[in-house]
Amino acid sequence: MSNLSAFDIIGPIMVGPSSSHTAGAARLGKVAMSIAGKNFNKVTFYLHGSFAKTYRGHGTDRALVAGILGMETYDDRLKYSLEIAKEKGIEIEFIEADLGDVHPNTVKIVFHREDGTKFEVVGSSIGGGNIIITEINGDKVEFTGDYPTLIVKQKDVKGMISSVTAILASQNINIATMRVTRRAKGKEALMIIETDAEISDYVLKVIEKVENILSAKAINPVK
Repeated sequence: MSNLSAFDIIGPIMVGPSSSHTAGAARLGKVAMSIAGKNFNKVTFYLHGSFAKTYRGHGTDRALVAGILGMETYDDRLKYSLEIAKEKGIEIEFIEADLGDVHPNTVKIVFHREDGTKFEVVGSSIGGGNIIITEINGDKVEFTGDYPTLIVKQKDVKGMISSVTAILASQNINIATMRVTRRAKGKEALMIIETDAEISDYVLKVIEKVENILSAKAINPVK
């Protein structure tokens, strides 16, 4: 018999009605916002599959917006998130879309930044309030938000992986999972590292100073 935790049985603490369509959606929104940053004035949600068909009835729309506003799954304000976003001057748009061969509870969240640029995050709510992030600005990724996560964009040259992992090791930070992808040889690469310890601002600043690092971001767990 598989070992189950209380979380597996009970599910997340949340404002209902559905762990997949509400709690998972709120977590997706919050993780996406953590990646994209807070300097946005409009967010477009491209809803796929089951999300597209039931987002109003199951409160997925309000949960996603609550997430990008930084709310937790159990926040009583979740039900008023659309109104709160409007009060903050954030335009919200929902579009039903076919995102291809992906999980039925998938959403592409497009943040329209104040400087006119866009930032895109794709993720899925996979049940029990659990999520997986699968794409960032067109780069394929795979992480859950359950661990502290380091996202590093760098030039695709030798030594980059060892440079970053050596910094983590020097700070006694153990790597739980790691995934490195690139669009083309010698161009840009993306490193996703989940760790067992929180990544401090100091560690992040040291990584940012490494030659050929283009950007680095640390994301705290979202529960």
